[in-house]
Amino acid sequence: MDLLLSSIELIARWDVMAALFIGSIGGVLVGALPGVGAAVAIAIVLPVTFSLEPIVGLTALLGIYGSSMFGGAIPAILVNTPGTPVNALTTYDGFPMTQRGEARRALSLAYSASFFGALFSIAALMLLAPVLASIAPMFGSREIFLAAFLGILMVIITHRGQVLAAGILAFLGIFIQTIGIEGTAYTQRYTFDLPILQSGVNLIVVVLGLFAISQALILFMDKDKQTTFPKVEKVGFFEQMRDLWIYRRIATVGSSFGVICGMIPGVGEFMSQFMSYAYAQRTSKTPELFGKGNPEGIVASEAANNSVPAAAMIPLLALGIPGEELTAMMLAVFYVHNVIPGPQLFSGQMDFVLALYICLLLLNVIVVVFLFFATTTLMRAMAIPNRFLGMMILTFSLIGIYSLRNSLADVATASAFGVFGFILKRLDYPTSPIILGIVLGKLMEDKLRTATARVHSFWEFIDRPIAFILFSLIVIALGVQAWTVWKDWTAKKENENA
Repeated sequence: MDLLLSSIELIARWDVMAALFIGSIGGVLVGALPGVGAAVAIAIVLPVTFSLEPIVGLTALLGIYGSSMFGGAIPAILVNTPGTPVNALTTYDGFPMTQRGEARRALSLAYSASFFGALFSIAALMLLAPVLASIAPMFGSREIFLAAFLGILMVIITHRGQVLAAGILAFLGIFIQTIGIEGTAYTQRYTFDLPILQSGVNLIVVVLGLFAISQALILFMDKDKQTTFPKVEKVGFFEQMRDLWIYRRIATVGSSFGVICGMIPGVGEFMSQFMSYAYAQRTSKTPELFGKGNPEGIVASEAANNSVPAAAMIPLLALGIPGEELTAMMLAVFYVHNVIPGPQLFSGQMDFVLALYICLLLLNVIVVVFLFFATTTLMRAMAIPNRFLGMMILTFSLIGIYSLRNSLADVATASAFGVFGFILKRLDYPTSPIILGIVLGKLMEDKLRTATARVHSFWEFIDRPIAFILFSLIVIALGVQAWTVWKDWTAKKENENA
């Protein structure tokens, strides 16, 4: 009870509550604006959070992260344009329901499934993170290196059809983090005697360039769309809960997929919602209606993708290993304030951890209540011209970059990464492997350096149970990927010979 009261006291402050409201409602707004998304918003807000207390900064980021997909379902259902990429599957059945005049029910299904998925994953976070943290002391340098390597590998493998590109970009991220003065022997690496490179490449500069500036450039290039929104009545709470109860099995299974995929580095929302959608279609009594306005499809998609954010916090809080680019950005906030995720966080600052849990619960309640009254207002916000939106993103991004170290060199570096990110997005290549390569690459280098000082052979490196299990998973993942490549290659040869 004392721990709970201490946690409540930690968040029962005007600045924490303000951060929670601004982050939650702002996350819904940026999710509802096609072309923005949580990654861009978090990248812009991130420099501001460094000057705030950890609980305040993380609450704001959690609000954006946890609420953006709620907002992303609105344009996906009403105008067949997903607000965030992970709401793409919602368009399959949401927009056909809107065309049938069932926009209100489609939104009700999306809101209720998202709310259920979020609460389900928060419960999983509260149950599983302490368990993983209790096992974490068994993780030495070699285990953490192997876990981080497995995370990089999963990030690469899950980009099906773009494995080579994702691998190159991940290793580019690993290379970028090596630039600067090396911390052990204090030698310069890849600085080319340039003073601006001696301190390395700042993660936040890269994040703002790859996500925010590149997206601003894309919005400058895109034409404004004249969109007609259907009339939607206010969606009631009890109507949402009634629809959720009808499809409770789909919501529960979809949320379970989201939790599992959220815990695995590099997997995330896309894999979870495709697995959930496929399960719903296979077990449905009317599978032929999927893609034509089946309510089960909306529930499966939204429950799965909204259960990922809290689940992705499990390896972050317990091991300090981010699963995707958004949790990697949050990890930067932890480190800036000298709050180190892992077992020591649970043993020494459990009130802080419990406060984060409470904030996650509150933000979902805030979002659902807000959506009861604000759906029509959000529809008006979706009509903001692309170029105006792009100019706002670019302005805030450049201000945030310069405020980090009052450095024009950082602005130039971020601009270069912005152009690079723009090219990648135009070519439909992923940018997240670069960020995870930078974050996990630094972790891998430090732990490998420590581990190799104590072992003298490869077998000694994996002779402990957890190390051997992680190594086995790496071998299995590589084997599955090799088999997939071979299968695709033989199928291609057969088609050519046919």
